[in-house]
Amino acid sequence: MSEPVPVDPPRRLIDLEIDGRTARVPEGSTILAACRADGIDTPTLCYADNLTPVNACRVCVVEVEGSRTLVPACSRAVEVGMKVATDTERVRHSRRLVMEFLASSVDVGLTGLDVHRWMDEYGANPERYGAPMEPSEAGERDAFAPGHHDAPDTAAAQTVRQPVKIDNELYVRDYSRCILCYKCVEACGVDAQNTFAIAVAGRGFDARISTEYAVALDESACVYCGNCIGVCPTDALMFTSEHDMREAGTWDEAEQTVTETICPYCGVGCDLELHVQDNEIVKVTSPWDNSVTNGHLCVKGRFGFQYVQRREPKEPEAAEDSPPRADSEPPPGRS
Repeated sequence: MSEPVPVDPPRRLIDLEIDGRTARVPEGSTILAACRADGIDTPTLCYADNLTPVNACRVCVVEVEGSRTLVPACSRAVEVGMKVATDTERVRHSRRLVMEFLASSVDVGLTGLDVHRWMDEYGANPERYGAPMEPSEAGERDAFAPGHHDAPDTAAAQTVRQPVKIDNELYVRDYSRCILCYKCVEACGVDAQNTFAIAVAGRGFDARISTEYAVALDESACVYCGNCIGVCPTDALMFTSEHDMREAGTWDEAEQTVTETICPYCGVGCDLELHVQDNEIVKVTSPWDNSVTNGHLCVKGRFGFQYVQRREPKEPEAAEDSPPRADSEPPPGRS
């Protein structure tokens, strides 16, 4: 007799109003989920379907009738009769400022195409804050202490530009691209890995992602699972293979293929996506909606692909009618 298949209990549907139109979604849904179900394009940066919302970037804010402040759509649950406005001047002004502040202080050049489209749609103009300040020295931002702030240079836009951290063979950390979305912290913590190797240190503009006491990765609790890379929206965290190819000018996503397969290392059966360019695996990801991985992998699944690259060249096969070599063994039964 077959076992019953467990299913989630049904959720009642509730009605709300979004931009003057009635929407019906399951109880407990977020405003963001309701907007997406209604086909409303809502910008997000710190949100991921496989992570707990932390309301960090505030680019998804909307107006809710009766609320004094704008509310983050990614975490606010819908309510019966709620009236939501997603495209008012107040909302557009707030989203535009968030994008301008981020783009004026952070290198967003490698963020997804959606981010650049949103910046155009909302008229974000980060250049109006002036030319960027000179980059920090290596380790300078890590040494900042809370409560001790120097007066900023008002003639230039303050930035987080700094040298790339290359302290292991698997991935690099380019915090010039970090928008403090907290995704890496969540993936390293209770949402995935439960390693807690990284957290946010500092306050205000001095805030940054750091290991405990800013030690090198090999001295921290990091287990090199790379789940922080998998959720990073700006490529601040990047495979060393990708970083080296970008530096050499050979990285070309248009020439890459993605092949789905199963991780060969253990019996869990994690789903892998192999990104291949020029017949070489350049990085490995996992689908966020996969029921086994939820987009997360271990160090073997994400980085243990180099053995595939070490292929011996195949020797050309001899034609069937070609004469045998002098040093070859004669066929059985012949002398």
